[in-house]
Amino acid sequence: MIELTRLNGNPLFVNGDQIKWAEAAPDTMLTLMSGEKVVVRESCSEVVERMIAFRVRLLRAAAEFVPVAVMAAGALHAAPPSVMGRSPEDGDSAEVVE
Repeated sequence: MIELTRLNGNPLFVNGDQIKWAEAAPDTMLTLMSGEKVVVRESCSEVVERMIAFRVRLLRAAAEFVPVAVMAAGALHAAPPSVMGRSPEDGDSAEVVE
């Protein structure tokens, strides 16, 4: 969710994934996926900047849950067998699927 400001000064939280269009006419009017229109004080570029900042925070938080070994390997399919619940002692080698 991103925080924006209605023209009357009241704060408004908007799900950035639901914004279909942002247009300056001359006020910034957001058209949501539902068809609802919302007019805000922030410029179109400020709305985009807030959406990007939100996604950066979201991705950073999600990265904290990814095992370090998986991140170091670059992708889950490239992770060592032990990360995927298998170990070399299991007798078979891990096969990398492209």
